[in-house]
Amino acid sequence: MIVPVILSGGAGTRLWPLSRELYPKQLLPLVNEHTMLQDTLVRLRGAEGLGDPLVVCNESHRFLVAEQLRQVGIDPAAIFLEPVGRNTAPAVAVAALQVLAKDEDAVLLVLPADHAVADPAALCAAIEAGRQWAEAGQLITFGIVPTAPETGYGYIKAGKALGAGGNALTPRAVERFVEKPDIDTARRYTASGEYYWNSGMFMFRAAVFLRELESLAPAILTACRNAYAAASRDLDFTRLDAAAFAACPADSIDYAVMEKTAAAAVIPLDAGWSDVGSWSALWEIGPQGTDGNVTFGDVALEGAKNSYIYAGSRLVAAIGVEDQIIVETADAVLVAGKDRVQEVKSIVARLKAQNRSEATLHRKVFRPWGAYECIDAAERFQVKRITVNPGATLSLQMHHHRAEHWVVVRGTARITRGDEVLMLSENQSTYIPLGVSHRLENPGKITLELIEVQSGSYLGEDDIVRFEDSYGRS
Repeated sequence: MIVPVILSGGAGTRLWPLSRELYPKQLLPLVNEHTMLQDTLVRLRGAEGLGDPLVVCNESHRFLVAEQLRQVGIDPAAIFLEPVGRNTAPAVAVAALQVLAKDEDAVLLVLPADHAVADPAALCAAIEAGRQWAEAGQLITFGIVPTAPETGYGYIKAGKALGAGGNALTPRAVERFVEKPDIDTARRYTASGEYYWNSGMFMFRAAVFLRELESLAPAILTACRNAYAAASRDLDFTRLDAAAFAACPADSIDYAVMEKTAAAAVIPLDAGWSDVGSWSALWEIGPQGTDGNVTFGDVALEGAKNSYIYAGSRLVAAIGVEDQIIVETADAVLVAGKDRVQEVKSIVARLKAQNRSEATLHRKVFRPWGAYECIDAAERFQVKRITVNPGATLSLQMHHHRAEHWVVVRGTARITRGDEVLMLSENQSTYIPLGVSHRLENPGKITLELIEVQSGSYLGEDDIVRFEDSYGRS
C-alpha cells in the first residue's frame, strides 16, 4: 500500500497579499478551480494502489484543511496538527510512525501541498515506476527535468542507473545534492543532463525512513516519538504533544536524511512542475495572452505587456505597464517588478514587526462554522458580514466590552440570548447587550447571512468568553 503524506504546514508569504499566514497559498485556488491542497490530492486519482491520505498541517489551518478535503470527496486517514513548525523531516517522521503502526510494509508518498503539476499522468507514471524500488528499500526522490538554468532551486546530481532498462523513468543513484547555484553554474548543470531540480517530493517505506532517521538524526526521531505517543484526539484531528514537538530539532528531509543516506535514488520527472514560489512563477505557468499578460478577475488593460494582474475585489486598470506584478485584494495592493518579487517577504516581515493584521489575516476570515468579513470600522464601532453554513453553530459566548446588533439578510437564524431562544428570518433583527450570553445557529438548508454591528470600547476578537463550543476551541 502506498500512503500519500501531504505536507501542508507552510505560511506562503512570498505570494502576499493573496497568501497570508492564516490563509496560505496551499489553501488558495491559484492555478484552477481547486485549491493547491485539493489539486495535490485530485491529481493522484490516476495512480493505482493508493491508500487514504494523511495530512500534516498547521494547527490554525485545521478547519480549512478539513473542509477543503470534504469538498472534493476525500476522507483522510488522519490530519495531524503541528503546534509549531519544525520543517519536513519531523512531519514525515510522525506520518511514518502512524502508518507503520498499521502496516510494516507501507510506502509513503510525500508531497508538498503547494506545488503545481501540469501533467498529472506523468506524475502517476513516475510514482508507479518508483513503487518497486521504494518497496525494495530505496529512498526515492523525484528530480524535475530542468527546462532552463534556474537559480531559485536546489539541484540533484544523478549517478549511475539502478538495474536494467534505461528508460526515462529508470531511477538513478543520487550522487549529491547541491544548493541553489549562481546563473553560470545553473547553465552548466542544465547543459550536462546530469542534474535535476530538487522537487521536495519523496517515496520510501515508512520503516526504512525511520531506520535511516534513527541512524542519521536520532534527536528528531526521539522527539517525534514522544510527541506522537502523547498526541490527543480533537474532533477529526490528531494534536501532537506541544512540548515534545517543540523540543524537536527543525530540519528538512533533505538535510536530515537524503543528503547522508547511501540508499537515495532519483527518478526523473517531466510533468510541467512548479513550486509556485513567487508571483513571477505564477505568471510563467499562467494562461498568457497575445501580449504575454496573465489576468484574473475584473481587469482592463491598455498597452500592458508581460505582466500578471490579479483583481480580487474590484476593477483594476493598467496602462503601459511591462513586466509588472499587480495584485489587488480587499485590504492591500501589491505592485512589483517581476524581477523583484522575492522581496515580498521583506514587506511581510515589516508588516509583522508593526503588528499589522494584513500580514496574517484577510478582511474575510474563515471559521469552522462559516466566515466573517469586516466591511466598515471606526472608533467604537465595527460592521461585519457574517455567513453561517447550513447546520452550523457558533459558540455560546459573551463579550465584556461590546454589544451587537444582528440583521438577518438571508436564511433563518436561531438565536440564544440569555434565557431566550429566538427564530429570525430575512429582514428581522435583534440586539445582544454587553455581558449577555448568546449563540447563533443556522437550522436551515441554505447559508445564513447577517449583518452585525458592534459597538463598544473594545472590539478585538479576543473579547470572547466561550461557555460551550462544538469545535473544541477554548
